[in-house]
Amino acid sequence: MRRREFITLLGGAAASWPPNVWAQQPEQMRRIGVLMNRAADDSDARARLAAFLQGLQQLGWIDGRNVRIDTRWGEDKIDLEQKYAAELLALAPDIVLASGAPSVTALQHISGKLPIVFVGIVDPVGAGFADSLARPGGNATGFMIYEYSLGGKWLELLKQVTPSLRRVAVLRDPNVPSGTAMFAAIQNAAQSFGVEVRPIIMRDVGEIERAIVSFARSGNGGLIVAPSGSTSVHRLLLIRLAARHKLPTVYPYRYIVADGGLMSYAPDPIDRRITSTASSRARSLPTFRSKHRPSSNS
Repeated sequence: MRRREFITLLGGAAASWPPNVWAQQPEQMRRIGVLMNRAADDSDARARLAAFLQGLQQLGWIDGRNVRIDTRWGEDKIDLEQKYAAELLALAPDIVLASGAPSVTALQHISGKLPIVFVGIVDPVGAGFADSLARPGGNATGFMIYEYSLGGKWLELLKQVTPSLRRVAVLRDPNVPSGTAMFAAIQNAAQSFGVEVRPIIMRDVGEIERAIVSFARSGNGGLIVAPSGSTSVHRLLLIRLAARHKLPTVYPYRYIVADGGLMSYAPDPIDRRITSTASSRARSLPTFRSKHRPSSNS
């Protein structure tokens, strides 16, 4: 069965089954693997998983009744992602939901045949997960959460909250394939805002702290934090450093603002208005820690 046919069957056929049919047909029990790229105690990841389970229930799929869902938490660590990808595949799932690029990579490295639906991916084509947005091909399809033009919007927001801004550091994870193109989009927009941009690579805590401290010394600076698993892992450190050195900062995730960050501009990953590889663009919304909002919200 082709993956799109299976997904259609998974989402449609069971919606019309009454409860007594589930009880009468134990052989219809399906199995879904879920590989999250966060820690098990991450509140945002838990909220995303809860939304996924709720969506399945609305379609008539109840965990433990007609579907079994096995979840693993890779914590954005390559060794854990590979370990748990192997564990999930050993359980012989019908399909796997993979959150984040490390999860998709780990699963595809082990099996190129199991149907994978990915979420939280910036550039599935550039990462090699899909042949094209219109025709993914291969064994993976799913949803992308960002487009590169958001880089210009992040720069615009920084300039609006700090008109004297002249320098912007872009913090990015070198292991994220989309990071180069995202940085290029920010560079292209920088001239129109009269700012100079430079990259800061996020590899470890010491490197991040030294780079931000050095950047802050020259003044008139701000930060753009690019989306990645490292951003989530180091978010509290980034918030503290930005506050300590009085650097206006825009983040790629809404929940970082709830943790104390200044502002974010991003899609809501739990909302269903999100960009599919075969659908329209996502709607992005700014989030601010304070009551201040720029005049050009979208």
